[in-house]
Amino acid sequence: MSPWFEEDDYGEEQFQGAGPAAIRLELRQQQSLPILKEFEAWMRRQTGGAASDGSPLPGGPVLPKSPLGMASNYCLGNWPALIRYASNGQLDIDNNSAERAMRPVAVARRSYMFFGSDNGGHTAAVLYSLIASAKRHGPDPFVYLRDVLADISDHPSNKLHELLPDHWKFAQAAKQTDATPPAQA
Repeated sequence: MSPWFEEDDYGEEQFQGAGPAAIRLELRQQQSLPILKEFEAWMRRQTGGAASDGSPLPGGPVLPKSPLGMASNYCLGNWPALIRYASNGQLDIDNNSAERAMRPVAVARRSYMFFGSDNGGHTAAVLYSLIASAKRHGPDPFVYLRDVLADISDHPSNKLHELLPDHWKFAQAAKQTDATPPAQA
């Protein structure tokens, strides 16, 4: 098992997305930064052909066109972006949330050719955006779309922003509060 960047080995699961930025930053400075520095030094030694004591590596430097050489050069070329999370506790350590949001689009890509027209593709894009926004803001996408599609014809066109998931969620909470009968003493 490699000590480098195992997904279950971040060591900050309890802070992911919810922990205070200062705690995440301190944890990253203490635990991640030393590993990152060691990894960078190792890659530079491999591409430079010298061991940590300055003696030449037995096999010489890694060839730039070899898989390891290309990976090392790519990583070193993007080094500032790779280590940026270690200097800011507000940044997530990975982009898993963005990847999860894009997965349905990638999975359904083959179905897109069957929309039939540009209008169909545009409608699908709008629906995907509304569903993704509903998921992000909390309401169940099915309940949200059912309610919005039922009410949209009666809604004033200059107030359509009220039907967006973030506004809709608060409107539903207000409706439930108004509909709750007062407690009897």
